[in-house]
Amino acid sequence: MLLQIPAVLTAEQVSEARQLLDQAEWVDGKITAGYQSAKAKDNLQLPEEHPVSKQLGETILKALSRNALFMSAALPLKVFPPLFNCYRGGQSFGSHVDNAIRDHRASGQRVRTDLSCTLFLSSPEEYDGGDLLIEDSYGAHKVKLPAGHMVLYPSTSLHKVTPVTRGARIASFFWLQSLVRDDGQRTLLFDLDTSIQRLNQDTPDHPSLVQLTGVYHNLLRRWADT
Repeated sequence: MLLQIPAVLTAEQVSEARQLLDQAEWVDGKITAGYQSAKAKDNLQLPEEHPVSKQLGETILKALSRNALFMSAALPLKVFPPLFNCYRGGQSFGSHVDNAIRDHRASGQRVRTDLSCTLFLSSPEEYDGGDLLIEDSYGAHKVKLPAGHMVLYPSTSLHKVTPVTRGARIASFFWLQSLVRDDGQRTLLFDLDTSIQRLNQDTPDHPSLVQLTGVYHNLLRRWADT
């Protein structure tokens, strides 16, 4: 499932984030790349222990915890603290698949990467290039979203960031381990939950609501990996 989640951050939160990031000291993005990814990765990154990274990461996680669309689609169990990167001057990230396991050094927590997230902090008009290209069974999908919007997609997907030829592309990226490991099962649960919510809005007293809600929770109980 590839899903765009609008307005994760407000315009004010994006503005605050950009002010802090503009004053921060960036380092070579290869610091978090695996052996193969390092060959394709050319960008700048904020160290995960940087105070700005921690502050903004907490802001993002709080916003996501209140986002019903994200919670329904991702069913998060563990979230790797958000990181931040910048592409400019022709920088890019070639085709790659994210590492299956991420180790958070500060906490010692290990996260299985079921889903990858990119939260855009630059508006599309601020830069040329920098498209996130995600491949799935239906082909390649080009993603370039407004600042504050996020895309959620399976970490098993082959993806890349095209060269930024003008301006700077600033974003937050991170991974999460879902309660439901299988993307197909997770998609079915999301579709079912979405249908239940729509039915509840249109006909709140419909007798099928209780039964459908029961089906949802029984499937989640069967598939959840805690």
